[in-house]
Amino acid sequence: MRDAYHEELDSIGDSLVEMARLVGSAIGRATTAILDADLNLAESVIAGDQKIDDLQHDLEARAIALLARQQPVATDLRIVVTSLRMSADLERSGDLAKHVAKQARLRYPESPVPRDLHATLLEMGQLAQRLMAKAAEVIITKDVDLALQLETDDDEMDLLHRTLFQHLMDDRWKHGVETAVDVTLLGRYYERFADHAVSVANRVVYLVTGEHADGIQTPGVPVEGV
Repeated sequence: MRDAYHEELDSIGDSLVEMARLVGSAIGRATTAILDADLNLAESVIAGDQKIDDLQHDLEARAIALLARQQPVATDLRIVVTSLRMSADLERSGDLAKHVAKQARLRYPESPVPRDLHATLLEMGQLAQRLMAKAAEVIITKDVDLALQLETDDDEMDLLHRTLFQHLMDDRWKHGVETAVDVTLLGRYYERFADHAVSVANRVVYLVTGEHADGIQTPGVPVEGV
């Protein structure tokens, strides 16, 4: 019975990894769709979100069943509860990738992103994909140091997000209000996607240490005032 119980706990972890990999792929493909005005690719991202939702619903059902049957305590309880929260972060990440793809579909056959911002959006998409890949690795390895690094990595996304706004606020902006709204929304989607990747990593920190990530010093970052 206990072997089956721990196998079920392991399978929940496997589902989290699969979700992370799917949403990482989704944001990468959505980025290509938005920049290349690729309608078929956008539609595949939108349709593929159902698989992410199904995984989340299945994981949730299995986790609740474990809570009811086994009434886990201590570390096992933390695993189940934290897994539920991570699955919610990952499901929301999938939604954000879908929103990017929907923006590509909405503006087809044009790209909603002006040519002079393509490089910035591409960088945001690639960074989002790397952050989620690192989150998946953290789920597998339970590496606290690696998990804490995502907070620093996310600073790069915040910088790119600010760069977009600098373009929008520039007096030389010539792409109109509709495009400005599109770019604003897209920037927000990527920024929130990165936040969810960080949240997943932070939940692993709590799972391993019992402490919240904001109470643990990030490796290589000096403590303020020292």
